[in-house]
Amino acid sequence: MDLFSIIIVLVYLLATGYLGYQGYRQTKTAADYLVAGRSAHPVVMALSYGATFISTSAIVGFGGVAASFGMGLLWLTFLNIFVGIFIAFVVFGNPTRRMGHHLDAHTFPELMGKRYNSKFLHVFSALIIFFFMPLYATAVIIGGAEFIAPIFRVSYDTGLYLFALIVAAYVIAGGLKGVMLTDALQGAIMLVGMVILFITTYSMLGGIVPAHEALSAMKDLVPKGLQAIGHRGWTAMPEFGWSAAGAPMPDALRHNLWWVMVTTIVMGVGIGVLAQPQLIVRFMTVKSKQALNRAVIMGGIFIFFMTGVAFIVGALSNVYFAQREKIECRIVAENVLMDPGADGKAKLTLVPENAADEVKARAKPFVSYRLSGDEERQPLSYVMQTPGTVITRGVDGAPDILEPHLVAVARSVTLGTPLGGNSDTIIPTYVKAALPHWFAVVFLLTLLSAAMSTLSSQFHTIGTAVGRDVFEEVTHKRHTEKSILVTRFGICIGLLAAVIAGKVIRGNIIALATAIFMGLCAASFLPAFVGGLFWRRMNKAAAVSSMVVGFVSSTFWLAFVNGKTAAGLGLCKFIFGKDHIVPPTWSVTWTVVDPLIVALPLSILAAVVVALITKPMDKTYVDWCYGGPPPKAE
Repeated sequence: MDLFSIIIVLVYLLATGYLGYQGYRQTKTAADYLVAGRSAHPVVMALSYGATFISTSAIVGFGGVAASFGMGLLWLTFLNIFVGIFIAFVVFGNPTRRMGHHLDAHTFPELMGKRYNSKFLHVFSALIIFFFMPLYATAVIIGGAEFIAPIFRVSYDTGLYLFALIVAAYVIAGGLKGVMLTDALQGAIMLVGMVILFITTYSMLGGIVPAHEALSAMKDLVPKGLQAIGHRGWTAMPEFGWSAAGAPMPDALRHNLWWVMVTTIVMGVGIGVLAQPQLIVRFMTVKSKQALNRAVIMGGIFIFFMTGVAFIVGALSNVYFAQREKIECRIVAENVLMDPGADGKAKLTLVPENAADEVKARAKPFVSYRLSGDEERQPLSYVMQTPGTVITRGVDGAPDILEPHLVAVARSVTLGTPLGGNSDTIIPTYVKAALPHWFAVVFLLTLLSAAMSTLSSQFHTIGTAVGRDVFEEVTHKRHTEKSILVTRFGICIGLLAAVIAGKVIRGNIIALATAIFMGLCAASFLPAFVGGLFWRRMNKAAAVSSMVVGFVSSTFWLAFVNGKTAAGLGLCKFIFGKDHIVPPTWSVTWTVVDPLIVALPLSILAAVVVALITKPMDKTYVDWCYGGPPPKAE
């Protein structure tokens, strides 16, 4: 970091702190703290919604996934715009705003509790948010720390701590007004940064057509591990199909990538956005339907440049790494051996000279180097060494030039990662290696803004779930100083949980954690939310059944059926002694189907069936929920 970079970052942090202070000054009531006084400007609301929606999980995490999986992720951009903006604002926005204002609801759980006259729904939905949203916050905070650490030359843990504390400071003080003001600034910075990234990437690769032609021509370079699960090139969708029950292992896996991409990433996030509590509450911050309509165009443009650009640049990073990357450095050693473990899936470790012959036989060669410029302070870096690696030794003090000629996911393989690499590091590595230093500073602000805007909303939602939705509902003490204090305590608990998880969980986790949380919200909340807005027959029993069925079926699938999450959690292994409970006579494809595909239909079915077979809610109460006069006291 040079002086210019430090000044830019400090100015940004000061501006963020000032806006957080303004939010603190303008926060006089519980409505100010919880829903920004219901008077947010439509542009501020649109930028806040977009900046909350899009975080480092989209730019760093999903951008890295696009580098591995390809342009097929642009279907998620389509759903983000069509479902996450157009449907959300035009179809759900005004009914949510109108009902939230009429019922004087300040949070999503409170809206559900009042619509169905149910303390259980109010508290249960709040507890889901409190216990599971830190998982999403972890994904965001990891994305920020992965970029901050190399730019500031600090450890990953240091970047994690500093980042979390800065966000917590203005959320705890300023409430939703502080969050939305800072979101608007951060959203504007994100938009500028991604527009520059979009233009610069295509310019560097020779234009739109040459860049995409080069990417299409690289399909033979897809790593064998990705080919085995159905990857057909970075400009093509994966192979679609359903593996036959009991099929032999290479054939059984060849459809896995399609189901992961479509059900977990595209549908899990694309549909799950409709049930995100931190986004739904934004609809209750504006005065009118017109304000929501005015926010649609700004929101659509914003989402395209956030997700569309991240996915396009992520995929095109393969062209840069494979054809153009040149690293100015001092080569420390060639043919440094690293051990991937007996199964080839362990984290790479350096092979000592006295290692057994079998370890040396399975080891992979790497080049060890230090970047040019103040080389003594530079940490050792490693890059895979293949027959295509080119090393040009510098003469007369000139730096050595290392040309790895690797695709993006192979470029992310280094000491401490499995041979599958860490896709969460691809976008930061690309920006640092390919683009000018001044843009690295701009992009740093973009990622800081993306992460801080989303984290601030997540921590605010976690805190209000405790203070407003649990504490006030249980104690019946409304709008008190004590409830605000409990809210701020909840924010601290959520922050601590996210930081601890960020230390423990690393590597290809950002996109997965985001998709898991959004899918869980969709299965648990979406039928009750949609039914509450549009179907007067939807009653308390139906909403409770839907929420419980969606939550239980989703968590069961995550813990016992989905191969990746079940193995990671270890609960299935502990109880049944195996990574998942799918029997060998079933298709292996079941282990990669996202819980959303099963849990959401079950949740919808429970809502409809129970609503039709149980007694409707009191008509006068339902009429009141939809804007009518309040029911008369008995």
